[in-house]
Amino acid sequence: MNLRNYILENDFKIIYLTNKLNIVNYSDISHFDNNKIIINYKDGSVLISGKNLVVSKLVSDELLIEGSINNIEFR
Repeated sequence: MNLRNYILENDFKIIYLTNKLNIVNYSDISHFDNNKIIINYKDGSVLISGKNLVVSKLVSDELLIEGSINNIEFR
């Protein structure tokens, strides 16, 4: 493993905590509403569905989604 890649963390990563989803190294958000969010990354996309979904943190390569998350689907 290259030390630079380890420090910079270039890999797509999802961390789920109760009613919170932290996503790192995504490309863009292709759809966003209260019930569905679609996040694109290098190798595909992720569909997050639920109720009252809100993007509470948005940084250039990281976001935090909060709400009642029912399903996470990789495409």
